[in-house]
Amino acid sequence: MSSVASVHSLWTAAAGAPGKIPGPHIEYAQLSPTLIVLGAAVLGIMIEAFVPRRGRYYSQLLLSLVALAAAFAAVIGLAAAGFGSSKAHVAAMGAVAVDGPALFLQGTILLVSLIAVFTFAERRLDPAAHGRHVDSFAAQPAAVPGGEAEQAAVKAGFTTTEVFPILLFAVGGMLIFPAANDLLTLFVALEVFSLPLYILCALARRQRLLSQESALKYFLLGAFSSAFLLFGVALLYGYAGTVSYAGIAEVVSDGAKQIDPALAGTMSNDALLLIGGALVLMGLLFKVGAVPFHMWTPDVYQGAPTPVTGFMAAATKVAAFGALLRVLYVVLPGMRWDWRPVMWGVAIITMLGGAIVAITQTDIKRLLAYSSIAHAGFILAGVIATSKDGVSSVLFYLGAYSFVTLGAFAVVTLVRDAGGEATQLSKWAGLGRRSPLVAAVFAVFLLAFAGIPLTSGFAGKFAVFKAAAQSGAGWLVVVGVISSAIAAFFYIRVIVLMFFNEPKAEGPTVAVPSPLTSTAIAIGVTATLVLGLAPQYFLDLAGHAGVFVR
Repeated sequence: MSSVASVHSLWTAAAGAPGKIPGPHIEYAQLSPTLIVLGAAVLGIMIEAFVPRRGRYYSQLLLSLVALAAAFAAVIGLAAAGFGSSKAHVAAMGAVAVDGPALFLQGTILLVSLIAVFTFAERRLDPAAHGRHVDSFAAQPAAVPGGEAEQAAVKAGFTTTEVFPILLFAVGGMLIFPAANDLLTLFVALEVFSLPLYILCALARRQRLLSQESALKYFLLGAFSSAFLLFGVALLYGYAGTVSYAGIAEVVSDGAKQIDPALAGTMSNDALLLIGGALVLMGLLFKVGAVPFHMWTPDVYQGAPTPVTGFMAAATKVAAFGALLRVLYVVLPGMRWDWRPVMWGVAIITMLGGAIVAITQTDIKRLLAYSSIAHAGFILAGVIATSKDGVSSVLFYLGAYSFVTLGAFAVVTLVRDAGGEATQLSKWAGLGRRSPLVAAVFAVFLLAFAGIPLTSGFAGKFAVFKAAAQSGAGWLVVVGVISSAIAAFFYIRVIVLMFFNEPKAEGPTVAVPSPLTSTAIAIGVTATLVLGLAPQYFLDLAGHAGVFVR
């Protein structure tokens, strides 16, 4: 009883002295891009609950497009107001950074998501079922695959419109992830965008069991990586007595000036710093898809609905590399000599592993998955540069790569046979004779992946390799060039297969998409060529955005 009374007296004392508990100071205007997206996601859930089924598709599509466009406009407004340069600071009581890299990455994520919504909304590729248009997603995901409930849902013409608010929740987490300025915010943002992705991976209309298997693998491995990251956060807190990036960086560089009595036994213990830092980096490298944390990538890319694969491959990489850059450049710059050799090794095995294993692939989605692993290695070369040029080259590469990836996966959705998407490479033989335009567009994306001049891929690779070479990582650049040559082999092999092989009589057809997918592919091609032919403006933009606030 006495303990209850003492707690009650403390509570009434606090309530009687409101000045003792300061309210949080939140800069809502500077957090507006994230707040707009998350607010729209909540509104999307309300639409699912209250709007009749026949009106949900158009309501959700309109809401998603308006929200993402408004959030992008908010990012542009913040950059124009100087928050990417002179007014860069830490907002939300130290939890979120508003600076050049954060705004650049948030703008890229929002543009990628806007284009991804077009591919999510496509309803013309599959033949109509029972007189109704269908999309890439299961009619009733909770039903047993092939069971009576699913068949009834297909017959009734159900569409899974909740994918739009789930997408928006994922985007909201991705916007916070590269801007997080303390380790707890980083972890919360990781979970906010990971959980929706686990769900989206399980929703394929065709090949339901493969889709659910991919989601389960992603969930289990993602849970492991989250556990590593969280354990690393705990160890770093024990080392520094704080979870804020600036606080940890200060203890790393100067040692603990004021020892917290509760942490006196562990503060400034280098073992905690090294193990904690390694565990946090493992969690981030998993999201990036770097070797040896890449095991989930090919299976998840193959099993997930292709619009989801394109969105994940582009947006998740942008968010994860942004967070990795901030941790290495803001939290651990004082440990550069410890983490650089490790990252050298990770970059080398990622570049070579992704490129070599991709040669053996017979499925186009798995080939693009291993391609994305190799690209993670190329981007890590820019991360290792530890210079302003390194940051700006990584930002440019991420922007260029994301548009190429989205466009490539959008093209994959068009090539179909009786079983749905024809992802077996052998079925793509002679595609250039059946549908020259689609094959030519896909060839442009493959040449960009290979880093051929006059494409965005060449400009991006040149920027990261130049930054790495200037920082003394010349041998890393040599390995990168060799890996690029290996990768070029399997990209060009696909082009040869499409244009120089005879089409099979029972080969797949190319579906005629609606303006939604056509727009997504057109934007991808335009961005690939513009960033390849005239990259200087965008390189300068990334250069101006390349300074982290500390």
